[in-house]
Amino acid sequence: QVQLVESGGGLVQPGGSLRLSCAASGSIFRINTMGWYRQAPGKERDLVAAITNGGSTNYADSVKGRFTISRDMAKNTVYLQMNSLKPEDTAVYYCAARLSGTDVYNYWGQGTQVTVSS
Repeated sequence: QVQLVESGGGLVQPGGSLRLSCAASGSIFRINTMGWYRQAPGKERDLVAAITNGGSTNYADSVKGRFTISRDMAKNTVYLQMNSLKPEDTAVYYCAARLSGTDVYNYWGQGTQVTVSS
């Protein structure tokens, strides 16, 4: 089993920054990919960024150049640094883990609210 706990969300003004953290526990050795999803009210849950154990990253076009995903293997933690935040970034952000040998994100955190507003 894998457990994920997000933190770092909150209220920030447009142009500001936040850093989200996701601490993983359990069968950490089985994780192949970590990702961040977000879901705004009335919208689908969409992938924001992902990082593999090898360090390969992918970003949604809407956040390229503003968000950075990173992973600290020693701390079993993945981060999402969010800069130049826009009101459109307002959503619940979820951490997700994809295990080796699977093609879906198997485990999810509880979500953390990010609100970008003046």
